[in-house]
Order: sequence, then structure tokens, then C-alpha cells
Amino acid sequence: MKPNKKVVVTASGGALDEVVVQGGGKQLEGSFNADKTKWVSKEPLRPTSSYSVSAKAGATTAAASFKTLKPEVELEVADVTPNQKGEKVGVGAPIILTFNNPVSDKAAVEGALEVEAEKPVEGAWRWINDKTVIYRTAKYWPAHQDVKLTARLNGVQGGKDMYGVKDYTTTIKIGAKQISKVNTKTHMMYVYRDGKKVKTMRISAGMATTREYTTTSGVHLTMERANPVRMISPGRKKGDPGYYDVMINHAVRISNSGEYVHAKNNVWAQGRQNVSHGCINSRPDQAKWFHDTMQRGDVVDITGTNRELEWNNGWGFWQLSFKEWKKGSALEETR
Repeated sequence: MKPNKKVVVTASGGALDEVVVQGGGKQLEGSFNADKTKWVSKEPLRPTSSYSVSAKAGATTAAASFKTLKPEVELEVADVTPNQKGEKVGVGAPIILTFNNPVSDKAAVEGALEVEAEKPVEGAWRWINDKTVIYRTAKYWPAHQDVKLTARLNGVQGGKDMYGVKDYTTTIKIGAKQISKVNTKTHMMYVYRDGKKVKTMRISAGMATTREYTTTSGVHLTMERANPVRMISPGRKKGDPGYYDVMINHAVRISNSGEYVHAKNNVWAQGRQNVSHGCINSRPDQAKWFHDTMQRGDVVDITGTNRELEWNNGWGFWQLSFKEWKKGSALEETR
């Protein structure tokens, strides 16, 4: 029997008093119709499992058993990001869910995903490829709360001969509301935590002599940090004009096109002039502070340039309106 099929028990000439279906280590939930002549299971069956069925109608009892098939392809959650042990994430954080195999029945799988927040806010899933679906809220998460992600994949058909083999649950902790405002024209960066300004930083942004050297404007999210980071000029080899290969301290990534907030000891430019290859650089002690206090998913909102951050450049998901974001859902009622 396929795991996504319903267990149906019927009685002729009378009403059912009791139906018990057990297997996969639990009793299956189900419901009767109005006259109690039919019972139908409510949840998917566990693949590769044996089930027993017992039914009682008046003085009559009946029993049966069956087995569910072993999937040719097993579907499981392979990764959830950001969600490291003990991690607190920022209010802009997405939930990036990656599966171990490509999903063709995206609606069935998306319908099995549930996000429950202590401080609820509207949100939606968007598929970016056959293995990856991303949850984003309509507005930033309310700060300081737990968000529970549940993937009820057990028995869900994700494609031809592919079924979910186990459920998955995890709790994501939302930390402080940390939002940085960067203005490349005034060469300043202001960091706010829970609405209070906690740091004023003089910065230097991209020199904007080419598109490559122009900092992207828009809502960025902090993605990762490292100290140091090796930065090599893209598309250039040693000896080419503009080639560089340097180690940069206290770097926080904000896009996939090579943009970081990082340390650089060029205080002559910071607060006065944009001279970088596209990154936001600041005084070493302040860059270290930013590196040490950032949470993945913190907001870095950059203004002042004519190059817009693409929505799929790193975690640039807030560049899409929520209306546009929802169009990537596989569920009709979401779109």
C-alpha cells in the first residue's frame, strides 16, 4: 500500500463503534462520517511499515493487516539555514530548507511545512530550485522569540516513487532587532539595536568607477562572518590591472557578489570618500565590534548608489515585495 493512501474502514447494515489502526509505532488518527458507517484515516502512513486494523460494530469484530511499500527514493530534510546550535538570528532571517532529493510535487511537500512563531507574523514559502524552498515573512520577525519549524514529511509523496520517511522539527531563535543603515553618499553607517542607535561608523563604499566596483543599494542580510577573509579580484589574474589578493580582517558577508562590511585602516577615506572595490569598510575597532555582535539575518540597508541588489544575490530576498515573493509558492491559496 502506498503511504499517501487513506485507510478506509466501512460497515454494512450497521454503525461502527470503534476502529483502531496501529503501525509505525503509533495509533493512526481518523474520523467517522455522520452515520458512523465509514472511518477514514487523517494522516499519511509511515513507509516500510506494518499496520494492524481492528473494527467493532455491535457484537461483530473484524481484523486485518497490511504493509506500506518501501520508497524507491526517500525524501528527508538535508539542511535548515540559519539554524546552528545555540544560534540567534536577525529579524530579517529567512528559513532556507534544503531536501536530500529533487521535489517534483512541490505543493504536497510545501503543504507539509508549518512555521509557528511565538509572535506570529504573515509569511510564505518560495521555491528557488527543486531541492530548496525559502520562508520569508511579510515584515521583519518580531525580535526576541522562538520560531518552530515542522516538516511533516512522513508518508508525503514528493515525486514519482519518492516519499517522506520521517518528520523533522527544529526551533529557530530570533534575537535582537539589529538594523544597520548605510548611506554611501554621506559615507556613514548607523547601527540600531531594538530601536536604539548603538554605533556610529564612518565608512568608505565602492568607488563606482565600474558596475563591479559599485556597492549595491537595497536591503541586505548578514550571511556569515570570518576573520580573516581572503579576497581575490574576480575575473583577473596576477599582473592584470586591478588585480588584488589580500587578507581582510573582521569581514561580514552581505551578498554573494563579494560585498562585506569589513575592517580597513584607511581612516583618511572613511566618512569622506568612496574608494573600495564595492565593500563597506570601516575603522578596524568598529569593524571588529560589528563582526562580533552580528547575527546571521541582521539587516544592512544600503542607499546612495545606482546599482540595485538583486533579490537572489545572497540573501537579498527583501528586494522582492511580499506579493512578488508569494508567487514562488507552489500552493494556489498562498499565491
